[in-house]
Amino acid sequence: MMRSAPRHSQKGLSFIGFVLIAVLAVAVFAIGGQSLPMWLEYQAAKKASQKAANEGTTVPEVRNIFDRAAQIDDIKSLRGQDLDVSKVNERVVVGFEYERDIPLVGPAYLVYRFSYQTK
Repeated sequence: MMRSAPRHSQKGLSFIGFVLIAVLAVAVFAIGGQSLPMWLEYQAAKKASQKAANEGTTVPEVRNIFDRAAQIDDIKSLRGQDLDVSKVNERVVVGFEYERDIPLVGPAYLVYRFSYQTK
């Protein structure tokens, strides 16, 4: 009677495991691809609000400076009238808050809440 060679467990990824990892990777890239422009817009809004706080002295002036910068940087989620403008210790302080969402599946959304205040 001949003995067969000992069985070695296979190493690697099953087809189902590969499909699950592929679906997860596609989901991460899809959400990341939609999230990156939102994050870049938030960074541009921070920069524009800082510029408006540094250059403006009155509320309408601050809002106009922000609107001009928003037009250049293609900021669509926020306008000058949405800014909270105040003075603290003779310095102009500009703040804002807004939300953006990404539809996922059916009624599910990924919601980003952005807020910033100049120093």
